[in-house]
Amino acid sequence: MRFHFPSFLIGYGAGAATVAFWSRVRPLALELATAAYRFVDIVAARAAAKREDIEDLLAEARARARKRVQTSPAEAPASN
Repeated sequence: MRFHFPSFLIGYGAGAATVAFWSRVRPLALELATAAYRFVDIVAARAAAKREDIEDLLAEARARARKRVQTSPAEAPASN
């Protein structure tokens, strides 16, 4: 493999720039990560609330369906 000097300079420059600007970039990266975690927490909380609402709705529907099944045979006249 041949040594490519311009690529070496680009890589070296990128590393040096990262070291030089990291003290300025780190607070920004930290704020972005914090905002992302807050967003994920909010979405998870809302999803849990909606999931609970759906579970309540389905439980009520199941209770109504079972109530009708239990009352239907009793309402039917006996055919003896």
